Amino acid sequence: MKFNWIFLVLLLSLSLNLAGSGCVSEGEGAEEGENTEAEAESKVSNIRANPVTPWNPKPTEPVIDPTAYIHPQASVIGDVTIGAGVMVSPMASVRGDEGMPIFVGDESNVQDGVVLHGLETIDEEGEPVEKNLIEVDGKKYAVYVGERVSLAHQSQIHGPAYVGNDTFIGMQALVFKARVGNNCVLEPTSAAIGVTIPDGRYIPAGTVVTSQTEADKLPKITDDYAFKHTNEGVVYVNVNLAEGYGA
Repeated sequence: MKFNWIFLVLLLSLSLNLAGSGCVSEGEGAEEGENTEAEAESKVSNIRANPVTPWNPKPTEPVIDPTAYIHPQASVIGDVTIGAGVMVSPMASVRGDEGMPIFVGDESNVQDGVVLHGLETIDEEGEPVEKNLIEVDGKKYAVYVGERVSLAHQSQIHGPAYVGNDTFIGMQALVFKARVGNNCVLEPTSAAIGVTIPDGRYIPAGTVVTSQTEADKLPKITDDYAFKHTNEGVVYVNVNLAEGYGA
């Protein structure tokens, strides 16, 4: 017991000496700690500007509607616009650091493990790479996702790419160098590569469409199609999830 008291007295004496000598400054130390913590947080933030690169000397911060929800384990980088009521789920990557800009319209959802990325849209001389851009309403994008679109788990939209309104992109499906119309369905593990999918068509599960002839022959979505109303329910759920998480 006597030893413990001696140890405590020595420890207290050492602490007082350090404080008196200026080695410990409460105000200064807290400020430095806060700055260091803030700097570290900015470096690892999941929402951040794109880096400066030979093809793009300008860092651009994402523009995110306040009603959208970006999960802390999702990543949104660079020249990206996220619309109202959008839900971006864990492990999703919306990366506008090579192909840009990327646009996600109102009430769309970017589910777990989804990737949105694009091929280089500016060369090292600062000129646009037109073949890697798509035009929508007079503006050019690397990736454009319309309104009320569902991008289901682990799907990929790789620019140049366009996805029209009210379309469902199924689990592990791929859109690359392609345009997918309004009210379409890409069933799980299907793909649209280098083609335009007309409005109101679906690609059966596992089917890879690589020619426009194939795309034009795709089946139409009719009232008895099994997934005709799937997207409506998925959009409803995710808009409410975005609101709930945001609250």
